[in-house]
Amino acid sequence: MRGPIAAGFGLALLAGAGAAEAAAPRGREPPACRGRIAGQDRIEDVAARGELVLASGRRARLDGLRWPDDPAAAEAARSWLAGLAGRALATREAPEPDRWGRIILDAATGDAAPIDLAGGLVAAGLVQVDAGEGDSLCRPGLLALEDAARRAGHGLWAGAPPVPTEEVARLRERAGRFAVVEGRVRNVGERERRTYLNFAPFGTEGVTVTVSKRTWRIMLERGFSSSALRGRRVRARGIVELWRGPTLDIGAAEMIELLDEEQAPRR
Repeated sequence: MRGPIAAGFGLALLAGAGAAEAAAPRGREPPACRGRIAGQDRIEDVAARGELVLASGRRARLDGLRWPDDPAAAEAARSWLAGLAGRALATREAPEPDRWGRIILDAATGDAAPIDLAGGLVAAGLVQVDAGEGDSLCRPGLLALEDAARRAGHGLWAGAPPVPTEEVARLRERAGRFAVVEGRVRNVGERERRTYLNFAPFGTEGVTVTVSKRTWRIMLERGFSSSALRGRRVRARGIVELWRGPTLDIGAAEMIELLDEEQAPRR
């Protein structure tokens, strides 16, 4: 069952996510996140990589999440979702499926004490936040939930904080996999097609974060700039690629977070 988004649905999701999620700037949804459709369904099963098999016969994936690479961690996340099988869901669905034909959605159980599926997984530290192939993170409030889980050492974050940007050997071992890194921006190089955030004097000595022209434009609109980023501590996330050194290519502006924002103005 699908239809215009019910006013109460967002409240149901927020109730499951907690106060941190409630602080998300939902009133400033980027264009790519608009037009979501409310619906109802039920979980029949959960596949190994977190794909939801719904009673309607459709297959779906939760938006804004990075499923763990580690098999044991992936099974822990799958088991959490599988525990909700059979319960009615209220959904917010993207108007178009992904390239594998899966519905992209947010979902909460439709009972008196709704459980936010994505928020619950992130809050328990069972998954990390990732915009994936999208150019926007449609629920930026998930980052606050993840931050709380990280500070508490829940799940994936137990003894495994973000990788320092200068630990090249560790990041090389993660080539082709998702990583969350933290470090101080040494300099920023704006080029015609991409912008480069460098964390070391030479690319072989630290992470380089690359930002597409479109994403950099969005970041500029939000108050980021070369001068604002230079010298600041940031957290970035993405798939590790090996060029001269480890590189993360950022597709969504939310995948770069300022860590010491309160200590310095952006401009």
